[in-house]
Amino acid sequence: MLKSLNLKLLFILLSFFSFSQDPVTWSTSVEKINNNTYKLITEASIQENWRLYSQNLEDGGALPTEFVFEDESIFQSFSNVQELDAITKFDPIFQMDQSYFINQTFFTQEIVLDDNFNQKSIVQDLYYQVCDDRVCIFQDIKLIFNLDSENESVIKSFDYSSIISDLQLDLQNTELLENEYVNESSNNFSRRLNILILGLLGGFLALLTPCVFPMIPLTVSFFSTKNEKARLYSMSYGFFIILIYVSLSIPFYFLENINPEILNQISTSPILNFIFFAIFIAFALSLFGLFEITLPSSWSNTVDSKSNLYKGLISTFFMSLTLCLVSFSCTGPILGTLLVGTLTSDGGAIDLTYGMLGFGVALAIPFTLLAFFPNIINKLPKSGSWTNSIKVILGFVELALAFKFLSNVDLIQEWGILKREVFIGIWVLISVSCGLYLIITSRKTSYIISSTFFILIGLYMGSSLFNKSTNMSLLSGLLPPEFYSIYNDSNDCPLGLDCIKDFDKGLDLAKLNNKPILLDFTGWACANCRRVEENTWSVPKVYDLINNEFILISLYVDDRSALSRDEIIVLRDKNGNEKILNKVGEKWSAFQTVNFKNNSQPYYVLLSPNLDLLNKPLQYTDTDTYFSWLDEGLKNYKSNYLLK
Repeated sequence: MLKSLNLKLLFILLSFFSFSQDPVTWSTSVEKINNNTYKLITEASIQENWRLYSQNLEDGGALPTEFVFEDESIFQSFSNVQELDAITKFDPIFQMDQSYFINQTFFTQEIVLDDNFNQKSIVQDLYYQVCDDRVCIFQDIKLIFNLDSENESVIKSFDYSSIISDLQLDLQNTELLENEYVNESSNNFSRRLNILILGLLGGFLALLTPCVFPMIPLTVSFFSTKNEKARLYSMSYGFFIILIYVSLSIPFYFLENINPEILNQISTSPILNFIFFAIFIAFALSLFGLFEITLPSSWSNTVDSKSNLYKGLISTFFMSLTLCLVSFSCTGPILGTLLVGTLTSDGGAIDLTYGMLGFGVALAIPFTLLAFFPNIINKLPKSGSWTNSIKVILGFVELALAFKFLSNVDLIQEWGILKREVFIGIWVLISVSCGLYLIITSRKTSYIISSTFFILIGLYMGSSLFNKSTNMSLLSGLLPPEFYSIYNDSNDCPLGLDCIKDFDKGLDLAKLNNKPILLDFTGWACANCRRVEENTWSVPKVYDLINNEFILISLYVDDRSALSRDEIIVLRDKNGNEKILNKVGEKWSAFQTVNFKNNSQPYYVLLSPNLDLLNKPLQYTDTDTYFSWLDEGLKNYKSNYLLK
């Protein structure tokens, strides 16, 4: 499930330029009010397209900006830090309203010094998070306020490249750090071929519904009256059907251009997944016959009148459009399934085009071919109750797919309601119910065979509830992952995986088990980290690879837990700046920057136990690219390092 190549290249360029330095430049100045009273002024200059977050944020979003004095005993009193009015808008990273600053902002704080204070400067720790539309960076710096001068003092970011520290690793193959991973063996072709085939299948099923099938002989007989032009008109009729359905994907290209992440946001939003669940339930009820989803009759009447008004190819176009509008009550749910399925696959608008192309081609084939071979019409079965049975079967399929989207919500929100066993039980009930419906409807051989097929599928799925060896790989993309089970007790690692939250301990475990390391730089306030865990790691093939083949080390760069006294680290750079690392997150943030020249999250690295980089590091990406990256790193480890 890959984005287009242009979009991928854009992300790589953005990551390269964005993370080379801190997107915020800080400066301080002091305004003296009287003998012991001062106003501390902190200015932030923010690079374009980046957001610095307010001090006042609700839980669940960004990390608030925080000012902390190193030594509060030097003050008689000090006020809260005052900030300018922040912008409050929907934040694409955190999927909620956030208050933040852009371009430039100021923070002020009044202090009253103790009478015994005799230093020339005051030091204050600043913790903050800055984000663009794709990634976030967690930073902490020391602000120095010179009390004997009102001149502005520019605070330079700590120069990690010039330090010598125990945090530094003896990494090998460091040339791989120069570029972000790109999946060279793209799965675009095979994926889009699958989508094209699914579109064809959906179109052929639509042909068998009571809205479309009776129109085949009528339309073909109409074209047969055109004599020598029959083939031309039938071919143009089929071409226009394809063109109409393909054109439905065009608006989504504009959505991608406006916001490249919008289709990914669709696939990862619990709200939208719940809306899709409700829509698919409505589709199912419509196909069951409880009501019909139709377009306004005025639309089809207007279009039909134009087909009579014009002649030639223009008339044929309006006839094609009439077919598409009139058949919507049957084709609409299938098109809705195709639309949602392709958009939530992270493939983007191009995948939707392939799906619509397949659907249009399947729908156009009989209207085109039968004009060339009109005698075949006499061999077609007569429309009747069987077409309505096809429609009801599609309703059961829509009902099953609806619970897939509810399962997505359950996984993302961690409700624990639709565990794997519960989900399979629901699908078993739906499949068996479809089989019983066919038996009740008719005793014909075709109905009995179809009924047996659905009942056997239900029983086979049900057997997996009692026999863990049942092969369910064909449904692996639809069922909840195997670890999401009522029998699995969760731990404090993502998705119940066994993770180590200390690099040295994880490295020792990797050496002991002779396994490669998946190094995961993450954060509690990192929204895209959660998205990778919930939507990529939860895919069974990815989960199994991480769980069975790698030692997972998850390092949280915004963990505010205090380090023990003997773990505190003091760093010094060539400019004389000093950084004291006394929190867990500070340590891992510095560890990432020192060794990998990157301070954004999520950030993934594959290492051998000997600290050899196995391939290029990876940042936020789609599931197929992530799996290919893991698989490539594992193969490199087995072929080059396993026997060392």
